[in-house]
Amino acid sequence: MPELVFFCGTMDCGKSTLALQIVHNRSARGLQGVVFARDDRAGQGKISSRLGLVADAVEAVAELDLYGHVVDVITKGGRADYAVVDEAQFLLPGQIDQLARVVDDLEIDVFAFGITTDFRTRLFPGSQRLIELADRIEALQVEAMCWCGARATHNARTVGGEMVVEGEQVVVGDVHGPAAEVGYEVLCRRHHRRRMTSASARAGALSPDVLPIASH
Repeated sequence: MPELVFFCGTMDCGKSTLALQIVHNRSARGLQGVVFARDDRAGQGKISSRLGLVADAVEAVAELDLYGHVVDVITKGGRADYAVVDEAQFLLPGQIDQLARVVDDLEIDVFAFGITTDFRTRLFPGSQRLIELADRIEALQVEAMCWCGARATHNARTVGGEMVVEGEQVVVGDVHGPAAEVGYEVLCRRHHRRRMTSASARAGALSPDVLPIASH
């Protein structure tokens, strides 16, 4: 039976890599899919992995009816054996309902990839709807690591290396961007609660205030 599958995890855990691998594997078997993405770091109409892999995709803007797009592909003589959606957390809840309809009405597998919570530890609306509707939820097994070496469970937004907890829910950045710009970092819960990023940890380690003072 066709399924709506939600592959989830923190940033930097290989979601886009797996999405591209699914496309590759099915293409090698002669299957053709519809690939959607939203606000990818490589730009509009792209799906990219931090390993350097990039593929074309349909930009899933808020106005796009995903079900209608797949129907249009089929109506015009194209094939849609499956659908892949990357950065699914950025989709509107209604678009997630459209993906469920692709599965139920067109009997096509849909593989959605995304993170569950934002930098404030709150569910993205798209991810929440996927959790509510998905036939299967798969937590990715490639664990991202906090700077301290513990398993990373939370996504942090940084500006100039400093963690911030206020602002718009969606601001495109990257885990490897310049420190002066908006960036993201994965942290364990303890260091997310303490707002301690790798940059602030290094600054603390270098501060004279924490160095032992020799007595004379």
